[in-house]
Amino acid sequence: MDITRRNLTLGGVSLLAGASASTISRAELGSFLGIGEGVEDFLLATDAYIFGYPLVTMEMTRRVITNVAAPAGTRGPMGQIIKLRHYPDASFRDVTAPNADTLYTTSFFDVGKEPWVLSIPDMKGRYALLPMLDGWTTVFEVPGKRTTGTGAQTYAITGPGWKGTLPPGVKEYKSPTAIVWLLGRIYCTGTPEDYAEVHKLQDEFKLVPLSSYGKPYTPPPGTVDPTIDMKTAVREQVNRMDTVAYFTLLCKLMKDNPPAAADAPQLAKFAKLGIVPGQDFDASKLKADFVKRVPEVAVDRIMLQFKVNKNITDENGWAFTTKTGIYGTDYLMRALVTAIGLGANRPQDAVYPTSQKDAEGRKYNGANKYVMRFAKGQLPPAEGFWSLTMYDSGYFFVKNPLNRYSISAREELKSNPDGSTDLYIQKDSPGKDKESNWLPAPSGDFVLMMRLYWPNEKNPSIIDGSWKIPPVKQVT
Repeated sequence: MDITRRNLTLGGVSLLAGASASTISRAELGSFLGIGEGVEDFLLATDAYIFGYPLVTMEMTRRVITNVAAPAGTRGPMGQIIKLRHYPDASFRDVTAPNADTLYTTSFFDVGKEPWVLSIPDMKGRYALLPMLDGWTTVFEVPGKRTTGTGAQTYAITGPGWKGTLPPGVKEYKSPTAIVWLLGRIYCTGTPEDYAEVHKLQDEFKLVPLSSYGKPYTPPPGTVDPTIDMKTAVREQVNRMDTVAYFTLLCKLMKDNPPAAADAPQLAKFAKLGIVPGQDFDASKLKADFVKRVPEVAVDRIMLQFKVNKNITDENGWAFTTKTGIYGTDYLMRALVTAIGLGANRPQDAVYPTSQKDAEGRKYNGANKYVMRFAKGQLPPAEGFWSLTMYDSGYFFVKNPLNRYSISAREELKSNPDGSTDLYIQKDSPGKDKESNWLPAPSGDFVLMMRLYWPNEKNPSIIDGSWKIPPVKQVT
């Protein structure tokens, strides 16, 4: 691969920053990294790390979420439906960039041995989407209001290579991997009355192995592994793994979660490093002088995609992509979305503009006050709903006196006399008369993420660029 001075960083600093040449020589790079010979192999190893980042992260997420004896809160055993009854709070650390607009109805299950059957109740017109992700974070199917309507539906999710006959009325969804993550979202206003309505719907969902479909079924209790770290955020656990442990796990996972056919050219290169699908990792093929540096540089490459990936739009201080959910061979984009928004939907279901800096390019900080103004008739265009969420610098919710983590039309936003709408983004209250439009901020650095669920596909639309997201401006 061609390594340019703008697409590789180390410790948050661009390699050889400030130099004028456009391409880094291998000798120069090797000297900078202190790895001597083997620069090509080092770069290949970072490619392999990036390639495997989604699968490793999904597995580590699965371990944490399912490491309980029975469903409780945001966690539940394999094959059991987790019904989030209230929005997550600021202590939630299971998944980065969670939302506070929909109640998750989720499950991890393994279709490697037999299919599982999901029964969805009549949602009575309520907005919901039920994306199913494979082990590589690809959304391979997404029943819901946009795609299949809100009537009762039944699906059998089958694994790689499965062949058989399904019961009448059961539609097959074929998963490319053994790992499947059902990441259902049901819209809820958050009032006690609406919580109760959504809870009734959640309780009608059913998930059973095919061999038990149509029969009385009681899921077995989950197993608890005391060695699993249940406190540290999954992303931190993944990023802390050493290279050998990381590639060992990746190779193990690929036995039941095969890469796509389109990945074959890239995988052929990784064989030189001892990474071969279906085989154990051969650590003897990694050079010792660079092995410790691989995770550090690979993660920096992932996060730098905000600035250099051609599929990321950057306008008015907001970065977003319409390349989520289905990634093809854009491994860097797939890894970036895994790092900051694991479980992202297809763009037809949701677009997630993210902003780390204000309109003047200054990092957001709670010491300042900000306003985001939407002109009359220019609130985010979405068939489902829209919201603006506040995260700290680690993409987690921010504790605040209102327990408000996102702001949307459900706050009954007040408009200005000219019909425009201002959102107040700051640490302290802007005043009682403006609190309906207030998104509380932390005292330190923060990140903003907008969600447009089922965004308009025709003008005005964020997908085709006919709607522009307005800037966030610092005010005195």
